Amino acid sequence: MILDDMESVATRHYFDREFGISAVKLLPGEYYVTSRSMVLTTVLGSCVSACVRDSTAGVGGMNHFMLPDDTDPTSRDTAAAMRYGAHAMEMLLNELFKAGAKRERLEAKVFGGGAVLANMTMLNIGDRNADFVLRYLQMEQVRISAQDLRGRQARRINYFPETGRVTMRKLQQQDNALLVQQEQELVQTLLKQGGRKKLEPFDTDAPRSHANKSTWPV
Repeated sequence: MILDDMESVATRHYFDREFGISAVKLLPGEYYVTSRSMVLTTVLGSCVSACVRDSTAGVGGMNHFMLPDDTDPTSRDTAAAMRYGAHAMEMLLNELFKAGAKRERLEAKVFGGGAVLANMTMLNIGDRNADFVLRYLQMEQVRISAQDLRGRQARRINYFPETGRVTMRKLQQQDNALLVQQEQELVQTLLKQGGRKKLEPFDTDAPRSHANKSTWPV
């Protein structure tokens, strides 16, 4: 694993009994890159995770970001910047490149962006996060092989970097309610700290697409 910015590297290691394999749990604002046989897992509300790998180099990783843009691009606080997509995506790709990945071999699978943020429908944070990650990967010429974005439910994502496989479960309101609540409270805090200044009411006529599968092995 590449340990460049310790504050934003996920550190919650455990053994996943369901899959019988070592695992790392990612919280908002974290990422993890590995060449080991393991599973990376996270729960997403309006946030988005990108799962990216290079099968030839045998390395892959995941991130978890809360808002698309950083309001202060000059900030040197890496842990805070990781909460924003622009920095989170740059960090993930750079760490993959350091581990031997090549841009032309990368494949990405992206998830999240649900409309689960109460009282924030005018800003549509989930839609903005979804739009951002698709636009970013297109700009960086990274192929997207699978996606499940938008909708109204939170998601639990399990990503296996060694094979590129993903399992996803759409969550009912009672499932992982505390984790989703914590994620949304962090988003609200970021907006109050200044993120709202860069977010104007969303164009509700913009095209949207999302899958309706409740459990998805990819």
